[in-house]
Amino acid sequence: MLTLRANHRLGDFHLKLDVNVPSRGITALFGRSGAGKSSVVNLLAGLLRPDEGYVRIGDTVLFDSATGLSVPPEHRRLGYVFQEGRLFPHLSVRGNLLFGHRRIAPEQRRIGSDEVIGLLDIAPLLERRPRDLSGGEKQRVAIGRALLANPKLLLMDEPLASLDAARKNEIVPFIEKLRNSFGIPIVYVTHDLGEIVRLADRVVLMSNGAAVFTGSIEELVSRLDMAEIMDHPEAEAVIAGHVADHDDEFGLTRLALPGAELRVRRMALPPGAGVRVRIRARDVAIALDAPTRISVLNVLPVRIAEIVDRREQCLLRLTVSETPPASIWAGITARSRHDLGLDTGNRVYALIKAVAVDGSSGGAEAEPTQATAIR
Repeated sequence: MLTLRANHRLGDFHLKLDVNVPSRGITALFGRSGAGKSSVVNLLAGLLRPDEGYVRIGDTVLFDSATGLSVPPEHRRLGYVFQEGRLFPHLSVRGNLLFGHRRIAPEQRRIGSDEVIGLLDIAPLLERRPRDLSGGEKQRVAIGRALLANPKLLLMDEPLASLDAARKNEIVPFIEKLRNSFGIPIVYVTHDLGEIVRLADRVVLMSNGAAVFTGSIEELVSRLDMAEIMDHPEAEAVIAGHVADHDDEFGLTRLALPGAELRVRRMALPPGAGVRVRIRARDVAIALDAPTRISVLNVLPVRIAEIVDRREQCLLRLTVSETPPASIWAGITARSRHDLGLDTGNRVYALIKAVAVDGSSGGAEAEPTQATAIR
């Protein structure tokens, strides 16, 4: 368990946190710029000393204002990956990778250099200098350097923020491999919802120096009261599932979700691979009766659990599965609600016109995010 309690003032900014998260997988710190995400990472790393607080990872106390204990940053055994690689320009890639590795006792080296070099596919880069690397290559080397310090916790402060879309898609699978291969807990800072859907096991939503939500991405995205804080006004749902099988004749993949199945364009993932499905409210239509002779492939029987009136638009929260719970949103006009006579408790059909599928294969290699429209 990672326990973090902090009360600290930086000018007019007040950081006040009380967070407990499991020290495994990827925990994303999410929120707008200025919410306090980087301050949290610097507090964990020992680069920021709070006025009051307590930091513990497992059985190791790193900071306790009550006793005056403050472990220096260099002794905390934490890896730190910054927005830009911050590699040592005078060292080769090999020298950068081994910089921290050489400074820890041999008995503490659980992760070997050959393993990291192979995982990150950086063997061809070992004799190059940082100036000869692309942005994506620099970040892979920075991740490798942090790993070879054999940290108890890996801190990643918006590691993809300085990269273009192509380089991001290059790095994300390597971050997934870190989670699946080494078992090192990761605290991952971002303001990109797509990165969280693809990578995070849990989310801490930050706002004005406080953690206003801690839990799963599925729960966070489904909560309309968090939309303004997330700076993501569009209603949508995220549902975890897995690849059931493939239809090679028609180039489709069948996804198994709680209480439902969806067919999407064929994905390069094996059966059993984990996925997260994102469904936007504007891509869901409603029918009172089971439709026939239509081009939409994904039609789900659902129950209206909630209706939220937003001027001329109505948002319907539709229960797909009771156990385990799974819901999606549909956005319709007030006129459509009136004409269909819709109310909570009604059984209707959801016509899903488009979905986005994020592969997170839990060990198998996943393809980059795939936006999939099936009609």
